[in-house]
Amino acid sequence: MGYVYFVRHGQTEWNVENKICGATDIPLTGLGHRQAAETGRRILAEGIQADEILYSPLVRAADTAKHISDITGIPARMEMRLKEQNFGKWESTPRDGLEFQKAKAEFCCRYEGGESMLQLAQRIYNLLDEIREQSGEKTYILVAHNGISRVVHSYFYEMTNAEFAVFGVKNCAVLRYEFN
Repeated sequence: MGYVYFVRHGQTEWNVENKICGATDIPLTGLGHRQAAETGRRILAEGIQADEILYSPLVRAADTAKHISDITGIPARMEMRLKEQNFGKWESTPRDGLEFQKAKAEFCCRYEGGESMLQLAQRIYNLLDEIREQSGEKTYILVAHNGISRVVHSYFYEMTNAEFAVFGVKNCAVLRYEFN
């Protein structure tokens, strides 16, 4: 049975400021780089073995993946479908803003210039289906974003809309999923 590990990127300045990053290319802070390196060391210490790291093209995830790859020796490659959801007009606004929270509950909403939850789910589910079908017994580490973490989690576990809306992981958290 194949496995997927999900790692959220390290801290960014917009994470500190509680702003929505989305598809905006925001770099890691110094702490974010340290978190990424520590995650690589933790993966080694826990004996997590993977065949490949797939990472988002956004610099915060790419740099996190590169730190992990450098430390673990696991080869890494960019996967465009792991790019964070484009939140359109909401990018750079407060994550906990009431209007954004309402809009986020509308899965067909494209956020005025962005991407709907359904569009995001389609590309992530397609990626996970491909990994499951082509990987056999391979294990992958996906390095991406909080919005991607929700969709990955919903692929493996039943979730209500309310659970989906509030699901999230901390910077450089590592989650493990098993294909059945």
